[in-house]
Amino acid sequence: MKNTTSSAERMAEDSRGKTDGINAQPTKASHVLHRSLLADPATVVSASGSYINLSTGQRILDGCTGAAVAIIGHGSEEVQSAVRDQMAKVSYAHTLAFTTSAAEDLADMLLRNKPHGLCKAYFVCSGSEAMDSALKLARQYHVERGQPQRTRIVARQQAYHGNTIGAMSVGSNVARKAPYMGVLTLPNVSHVSPAYTYRSQLQGETEESYAARLVQELDHEFRSLGPENVMAFVAETVCGATLGCATAPRGYFQGVRRLCSQYGILLILDEVMCGSGRCGTYFAFEQEGDGVYPDLLTLGKGLGGGYSPIAGVLVHEKVVGGLRQGSGSFVHGHTYQAHPVACAASLAVQRVLERDDLVRRCAVKGEWLEGALRRELGGRRFVGDVRGRGFFWALEFVADKASKEPFSPEVHFSGRVRDEAQRLGLAVYPGTGTVDGTRGDHIIVAPPYNVSDAELEDVVRLLKEAYEVVEKEVAAEMTP
Repeated sequence: MKNTTSSAERMAEDSRGKTDGINAQPTKASHVLHRSLLADPATVVSASGSYINLSTGQRILDGCTGAAVAIIGHGSEEVQSAVRDQMAKVSYAHTLAFTTSAAEDLADMLLRNKPHGLCKAYFVCSGSEAMDSALKLARQYHVERGQPQRTRIVARQQAYHGNTIGAMSVGSNVARKAPYMGVLTLPNVSHVSPAYTYRSQLQGETEESYAARLVQELDHEFRSLGPENVMAFVAETVCGATLGCATAPRGYFQGVRRLCSQYGILLILDEVMCGSGRCGTYFAFEQEGDGVYPDLLTLGKGLGGGYSPIAGVLVHEKVVGGLRQGSGSFVHGHTYQAHPVACAASLAVQRVLERDDLVRRCAVKGEWLEGALRRELGGRRFVGDVRGRGFFWALEFVADKASKEPFSPEVHFSGRVRDEAQRLGLAVYPGTGTVDGTRGDHIIVAPPYNVSDAELEDVVRLLKEAYEVVEKEVAAEMTP
């Protein structure tokens, strides 16, 4: 392999030193503890619609909405007005004694007609808090029903559920867990295989057979632990940033739901990233077949659309009934839960979503986006897989398409695509460790639901241009 320095590496080196930041710039020493301690990230000075503007004067098309967050784009005057109105009324109320119309109206909007048996909402500030809250609800439900022996949790490999101790423990993002293993991770969690069709479906195996094999593995895990000892199974309906938009094979979640119901195990579906319409239906699980529903559902990024720090747990009537017949309360709380300003902002976002029929648009234009990504990039030398739904798509990169051999982490393939795309004026979301936590690269495309047709075309065009630069560089480096 040639010892060369790519333009992406040179750009990254010039702007951020040896870090993983994005367009970081030499600045005066910052007192903020950024994700990198070696250089500061670029400064955003304004954002509007599908674009963010940097202090350097560069205009960036937001092709990933941060981390699939800004679902209605940036700078909505309607949301700003709702926030101002709420702050003029009440900016904070402690939920131990009070509620607000903002929280009540948001819950009413999400849960009118009791969708799929979901009947209560618990609002917090982040997806990590939402997952911890869901785990506590699951545990308390079993305790209230006289089954305190249910302490085990089963989740899936190559999943991410948050950064708090509970959420990190059920997740399996290797890099984020590594410093804390055995010290700040729970010992009562085990993991089964992810639904990773690209790498795990056997040659000649049908989609249904693959799903059945995964469900059988889960059944074996439940039986090995003793089903009566398991309190919950946790899964992303569509995998997020760790595995890159991987969807389950047909019939998988139907089988999972049957198992959980059979054994009295609660099903927790994590839709912090893939929910709130991102996959073309408001709840991503609505595309998984008849009979699929969660006992607890986490929502987050699209709930507030980036206008407020908010996430939530939607609770099935079965779980609510268990607590009501027991102690009658949830033994958990946060100072800022159901924060009225956050709820008002989220409510305004959800109203725009509904009024402008953006979930449907996400589904319809998502088909165009899929076709464009497959047509323009699917056949390229280092693109192994194109997968996703709605406005939630990933490209997995490989060194060899025939063997699906991933790049060495030292190549930094996804990071270089991200850097080159941003140099060209496009933000995409990179991922590493796709295959096993260490090896593997992907990038995620997740634009605002109201992105214009022309902007959507620009997302694909700029991504293709960025990829072509990196492909050429890496191919040259691989030449003996």
